[in-house]
Amino acid sequence: MDHTSRYRIKIGVVLCVFFICWCVMIHNVKWYDLSSPITAFRHQGNTVEIVDTNTTHPAATESENSTTGDDKTKVDDEIDWIKDTTQLQALEEELEPVLEKFKPKPEEKKRKHNKTTNEKGSEQMEEKRKQKSHDRRVNETTIEKVAEQLGRQRTERRRHRSTKRSCSGRYIYVHDLPAKFNDDILDDCRSFNKWQNMCPSLDNNGLGPVLGNSQRVLSRSGWYSTNQFLLEVIFRNRMKQYECLTNDSSTASAIYVPYFAGLDVSRYLFDHNTSSRDAISLDLAEWLRKRPEWEINSGKNHFLVIGRITWDFRRDTDDDDAWGSKLMSLPEFKNMTILTIEKSPWHNNDFGIPYPTYFHPGNDLQIIDWQNKMKRQRRRALFSFAGAPRPGVEDSIREKIIEQCVASIPKCRLLRCSYYNLKCYQPIDVMRLFQNSVFCLQPPGDSYTRRSTFDSILAGCIPVFFTPGSAYIQYIWHLPRDFHKYSVLIDEEDVHHKNVSIEHVLSQIPATKVAEMRDEVIRLIPQVVYADPKSKLEKFKDAFDLSVDGVLERMDRLNKSESSFDFDEKSSWKYLLFGSVGKHDWDHYFRYSRNQKVKKSETEDN
Repeated sequence: MDHTSRYRIKIGVVLCVFFICWCVMIHNVKWYDLSSPITAFRHQGNTVEIVDTNTTHPAATESENSTTGDDKTKVDDEIDWIKDTTQLQALEEELEPVLEKFKPKPEEKKRKHNKTTNEKGSEQMEEKRKQKSHDRRVNETTIEKVAEQLGRQRTERRRHRSTKRSCSGRYIYVHDLPAKFNDDILDDCRSFNKWQNMCPSLDNNGLGPVLGNSQRVLSRSGWYSTNQFLLEVIFRNRMKQYECLTNDSSTASAIYVPYFAGLDVSRYLFDHNTSSRDAISLDLAEWLRKRPEWEINSGKNHFLVIGRITWDFRRDTDDDDAWGSKLMSLPEFKNMTILTIEKSPWHNNDFGIPYPTYFHPGNDLQIIDWQNKMKRQRRRALFSFAGAPRPGVEDSIREKIIEQCVASIPKCRLLRCSYYNLKCYQPIDVMRLFQNSVFCLQPPGDSYTRRSTFDSILAGCIPVFFTPGSAYIQYIWHLPRDFHKYSVLIDEEDVHHKNVSIEHVLSQIPATKVAEMRDEVIRLIPQVVYADPKSKLEKFKDAFDLSVDGVLERMDRLNKSESSFDFDEKSSWKYLLFGSVGKHDWDHYFRYSRNQKVKKSETEDN
């Protein structure tokens, strides 16, 4: 045997040994055990980590330990999540049977080689292929569901920790009032309205009965037949879910008084007996004075929410024929911040917040879906009006508006309200009218404001006001101060005395400007609705959130003595809106006391 042959034999032996070793490794080593201990599944942007707790990780190097503050927060979040072993272990056990099917098994490689010869026909092969595809879809669905659950839990834990870190300066203490100031009042719900049983309106945490969507005017969920005077109940139930509540009043930036003043007084508004209207308010004033929280600054850090207009609480005489209660005239309540659905232009301690609408979203997606629906909505009418004339209100322009609307048909659509026309009190009929209109007229009624304003914004309909008292000076925490961005202002005196054509004014607005205004109105939707008290929005701030932010900001200014009023309180509307009390173009709108013009009305069209 020559030298070349021996060399070839040696090379062959080496190759055979190498091949045998390679085969042994392929069939005996569990390669999946050598993979990374972290497997990531992604579903709708959420990352779910399945942690192999049996794997030992090497110690971090010195450079790895020198993390920034943000990195340290992320690491702490991961550690906190892993520490919750009970939830994680349960979810891993649920995932394990599914994941096991996707792990490579050594014996499968042997079976794969003989798979074709064991098949009995193309039909059998196709059936197995379909079954395998079905099993895989089921497995993937299971993984997605469990992964989504893991992601939600991780997000909630991180949000909760973030909330704890961000509550400084936002803590609220809630007075534990005796039941006669709230719950006992609800038990007397049949007395709230002499013409209507309001007890069903208390369902669903004050949202009222669920509204169906058989006519596809609304969306599939989040809609309720909400009474416009139930804000107090809705607000208290939302406050129960507020993330920065505290049991230590000394750490609180604001103190909430959950007294249902509007529902209380509604039981006696039409009785000629002022003592019954004032009784519980006087009791509450006495109760507050005895509290240690009150003694610190005489209640200047206290706030109250009232679901009726301010004029129902500013009676200045004890004449039995005088309207309303004197709650806001009591010294104790003058020190407090009071949130109402309509404020006074001439007082500095009450602030307007939105009327409740019919929409109470349970999550961000419901808001986004509704906004997109309103963006796509086809609007056939130039403008519309839903309301009734006010013959008993001096200088009311409602009759003239109705006349102009009738004269402008079909460009204007009218929903005339009366006790005989029930459509005006049906949410679906009102929302259908506004959804089909470019502009919605919002003249004053018994007072400056209307629930209809917020119904029109919810429908993506541009509101048309006839006095700045209807919105601009009212809802400074919820609506843009640049009112031209989302609304039109036509002077009520021009309509009343100069016969200005509403159709002409609105038709002269350029189409591009109209589109921009509508986009702004639709953007405002989450800011003027109250979310379902059972849930919590993540992306958006609703009317409750903005109201709380406004209260906390006001308390901060009061603590810093930045809000001292060294001018006539009757100019407070200018100071709160513009920061000054000098002469203004709107002065003529507020030259008389609207309080003297308020009539006794309990209609939904206010």
